[in-house]
Amino acid sequence: MTQDRYIPGVPCWVDSSQPDPQAAAEFYRGLFGWDLEDQMPPEAGSHYFAARIRGQDAAAISSVPEGAPSMATWNTYVWVDSADDAAAKVREAGGTVLSEPFDVFDAGRMAVFSDPEGAVFSVWQPNRHRGATVVNEHGAVNFNNLNTRDAEQAKAFYGAVFGWTTLDVGAGFTAWTLPGYGDFLETINPGTRERNAALGAPAGFEDVVAALVVLGDDQPDTPAHWSVTFGVDDADAAAERTTALGGTVLAGPFDAPWVRMAVIADPAGATFTASQFVPEGQAAAG
Repeated sequence: MTQDRYIPGVPCWVDSSQPDPQAAAEFYRGLFGWDLEDQMPPEAGSHYFAARIRGQDAAAISSVPEGAPSMATWNTYVWVDSADDAAAKVREAGGTVLSEPFDVFDAGRMAVFSDPEGAVFSVWQPNRHRGATVVNEHGAVNFNNLNTRDAEQAKAFYGAVFGWTTLDVGAGFTAWTLPGYGDFLETINPGTRERNAALGAPAGFEDVVAALVVLGDDQPDTPAHWSVTFGVDDADAAAERTTALGGTVLAGPFDAPWVRMAVIADPAGATFTASQFVPEGQAAAG
């Protein structure tokens, strides 16, 4: 693709920090079929494996950054015009700047923040790297999800930082929306609104950029966090493959509106969701 698929305020990239990035690369290659290329020189002492599908950027796997806890995580990045301006907004809204804005070679400029409840996320001010160029298919990002206990506080914070609002999609699902994003999608992918309507999506769904998940009392030890959902062709097959590759299926596969999904931990413990789209009519027939 030569045209950007993001505007400021839209999650645009994910990567996984891993204590053993080479082992993680083998796991995800086996699960998703990714082609992986280490973009760090041999003398760097660290790794950044770009994961590609048909030559298009899908995600990445990296060494744990220096000074960060040695644990495996998936990280969400939001596209911004200015990482420095985003840092100022985060502070004003009551969040914390964990890593001040810095340049990533000629790829872009980034910063790492936490919201008032402690959920960690990053921003990406693009230069050469323009975010994921393949989404919503097997092995590609399907959704980014904020898991929080205080939805009202989250709404105030992310509204101030990114201009997000929320949409009740139904069936207990709340989405983050960015007003005007649907207009952009309609420009780069004409017919977006018409296709959404044909699938029964509510008005305004074209502005959805992420999901808001309220952590329940049944998860007292789960901290607020951002999580990642990847699309898969077959959730049951993905679960079986996970086990064979040394990962763990934490939940599922189970059915939810429009999807069949499984919650998975890779061998190092980084968790994510594998989600298979199931049209409503197909689900009813099954």
